[in-house]
Amino acid sequence: MTVEHEITQRDLRSRSGEIMDAVAHGETFVVTRSGTPIGELVPLRQRRVVSRAEFAAMSESAMVVDVERFRTDLDDAVDAEMRDPYGR
Repeated sequence: MTVEHEITQRDLRSRSGEIMDAVAHGETFVVTRSGTPIGELVPLRQRRVVSRAEFAAMSESAMVVDVERFRTDLDDAVDAEMRDPYGR
C-alpha cells in the first residue's frame, strides 16, 4: 500500500533529498502551495521483463481468436469508405 503525505512547496525545496528517497521507497506526496494542492510526487511503476518461455507459458491459456469472425466483426463496425477529410 502506498503511503501518501501532504507537503508544502517550501518543504519540497528544503527537504528534496529526503523526500525523493521516500518516493523511491514507495511513498507518495501531494505538494501544496498556499494550502492548495498543485502536484503529486509518485513512484514510477517498475517494469518487468518477461522471458520468451514465460510469454509462451502465459499464451497457452490465452483465448483463441477466430480470425475470420474477428475480421467480419471489424468490417461491420468500421466504415472503410475513403473520404476527403477536408471535403464538405
